[in-house]
Amino acid sequence: MIQKKICMVGAFGVGKTSLVARYVHSIFSEKYQTTVGVKIDKKQLVVDGQDVMLMLWDLAGEDALTQVKPAHLKGASGYLLVVDGTRRNTLETAVNLQQRANEAAGEVPFLLILNKADVKDTWQVTDSDLQTLRDRGWTLLEASAKNGDRVEEMFYELSSRMLRKDDDAKRSATGA
Repeated sequence: MIQKKICMVGAFGVGKTSLVARYVHSIFSEKYQTTVGVKIDKKQLVVDGQDVMLMLWDLAGEDALTQVKPAHLKGASGYLLVVDGTRRNTLETAVNLQQRANEAAGEVPFLLILNKADVKDTWQVTDSDLQTLRDRGWTLLEASAKNGDRVEEMFYELSSRMLRKDDDAKRSATGA
């Protein structure tokens, strides 16, 4: 079985823990739970016919007083940058975190997840903001930890990208 470390990265209170809880345990709680340090969960899935065990590292959120520790990102095969669509400043935090995550983990696959798709009519993040990131080549997915919309899809998509990157590296190494 292939094991892959995925980090959940984003500002404080964007829903990283809720997305993991929805994916791993199929639950959602309205009660806010602050992550202190790192919380690790596991989830097994099949991607392109291969058994994969995801090690989900839910990192404490970043705010003015707390920064994501680069050491937590080391060894990650990929990461999900999570944004709360109702809080524009969380997008700015994610953009800054992406650069630091890239430095710590290397150029590994990542997706930008716009959480709270269930209340899109209250979003502060604009289409223009998102188009700028798409123009950079970023993949963006809208999801909802509350109703489960696209949660499975985001983890599957990232897992698939990580496996393709491994396959590409193997082909390059063998000259195939």
